[in-house]
Amino acid sequence: MIEADSPLTRLVGRELAAPAPESALALARAIREERGDLSSILFYGSCLRRKSDEGIFDFYVLVDRYRDTYQKTWLAVGNAILPPNVFYIETEHAGVTLRAKYAVLSVADFEAAVQPRCIHPYIWARFAQPSVVVYARDDDARAAAARCGAQAIVTLIQRLMVFLPASQRSQRFSLSALWQRAFAMTYGAERRAESDDHISGIYDSAPERYDEAAVHAFEELKRVGWIERASARGGGQAYEIEMSPMRRGWMRWRWQLSRPVARTLAIMRLLKTAFTFGDWVTYAIFKLERHTGEPIELTPRQRRHPLIFGWPVIWRVYLRR
Repeated sequence: MIEADSPLTRLVGRELAAPAPESALALARAIREERGDLSSILFYGSCLRRKSDEGIFDFYVLVDRYRDTYQKTWLAVGNAILPPNVFYIETEHAGVTLRAKYAVLSVADFEAAVQPRCIHPYIWARFAQPSVVVYARDDDARAAAARCGAQAIVTLIQRLMVFLPASQRSQRFSLSALWQRAFAMTYGAERRAESDDHISGIYDSAPERYDEAAVHAFEELKRVGWIERASARGGGQAYEIEMSPMRRGWMRWRWQLSRPVARTLAIMRLLKTAFTFGDWVTYAIFKLERHTGEPIELTPRQRRHPLIFGWPVIWRVYLRR
């Protein structure tokens, strides 16, 4: 795990400490009422990025132990075997109905899921992006979230910068190309139906932040000996990286080998969510229509029996993307 006093950890810590909108705090209170004692709640995703109350808020809820979080044993077992569990919640705030989905993950699983050895990008791809702490039990919980967020950035860059053009030991690329290639690959690994404009918009929402995070990540990778050199080019908008060609080839091979596993796990999580989420069909259609710009119509029979009749429609959209 990255050091607690590293520049990257301090950067993430400042992000996490940013003021949260009242709407997100209201949803966090509703989640705490539903789930009880928690370590922390992290707000992330499109509503944070767009600074908007429209749409579905995204949260990660970090807990100490799954068995203390649920009254039903099967929920605790499912969370431990295939984390996280995902739930839907609504609350009224200032005369408006706010909607959110939140994922439950133990602190130990969160720490493991942001490490480079984790074969799928489900967690480290999300938390390489900015997030805000909307609840923390204590300073230790905040510090743990900052370290994990910083490690997620290092892991994403370590795992995916190897796919940018290279010549022997050297790679030259713009920082925007690095992030956009990484986001495209991690979305693709989960078969998530995101348009090219949406993917590029993530970087464009805070380019200075992403550039600074990348530079700190290069410093960390150089410190641990993963890369040999990192030099700025073009006024800091591009970088030249030197690393072992054998290591680069190994990382490329490892990604190709793990991608089918990541996609299979993503499908399994989606199936599990059908039992925890509530009206997941309406939510899935909302997400697909918003990100693909394509209308989706289900028949009454498909809505009544989505696990039998609805999946062909949703799967067809995924394959087209």
